[in-house]
Amino acid sequence: MNKQVSPGNCLLCGQMVGRTSIARHLSVCDPPDAQGSLADGPSFHLAVEGRRAREYWLHIAAPATAPLKKLDAFLRKTWLECCGHMSAFEVEGVRYASSASSGERSMRAPLDEVLAPGMKFSYEYDFGSTTELSLKVVSLREQGTPKGAVQLLARNEEPQVVCNQCGVRAATRICPECSWNGEGWLCQACAVAHPCGDGACLPVVNSPRAGTCGYTG
Repeated sequence: MNKQVSPGNCLLCGQMVGRTSIARHLSVCDPPDAQGSLADGPSFHLAVEGRRAREYWLHIAAPATAPLKKLDAFLRKTWLECCGHMSAFEVEGVRYASSASSGERSMRAPLDEVLAPGMKFSYEYDFGSTTELSLKVVSLREQGTPKGAVQLLARNEEPQVVCNQCGVRAATRICPECSWNGEGWLCQACAVAHPCGDGACLPVVNSPRAGTCGYTG
């Protein structure tokens, strides 16, 4: 299955920007209508991508004093949540879990106590059918975010995937059982005729969790 690496949409100005240029674009993008609507305090500019599916990526801003749990909630809502699975960040060898056990720390830790510009860290959602993300702290921004919330700055355009069966039409359905061997991305017509049945398929969505567990976007 081949996915096209797509550009992304800057949600501050609406411009389409390439994946490799978006961080630089966001560092200078400052729409006039955004002034006066931001909460006080600095925020971290974070780049997020699927660890094994780099065509899916986000750029976000998170208040520096916000807890890791707030970032966890945003990632779940935007990209991941399906069945209330557990999750965890790993930062500099320390694991911060949604349900901390022995040797783990709570996600109540504030971002500015565990992150610094240039730092790379990771995240896992669901410890069975795991979706792994790679994150990087691009910078510490002087400005805050609207209402102190985690803010989506930019997001990839949905990759276009051709149906594995007919090789012609765009895939709109995913068979979780067959996707592991590269045969599960199907157009609607091929999904109906698929041996596993269309009822077993999940919708194609713009997320690294597409086709996993019960995720429907």
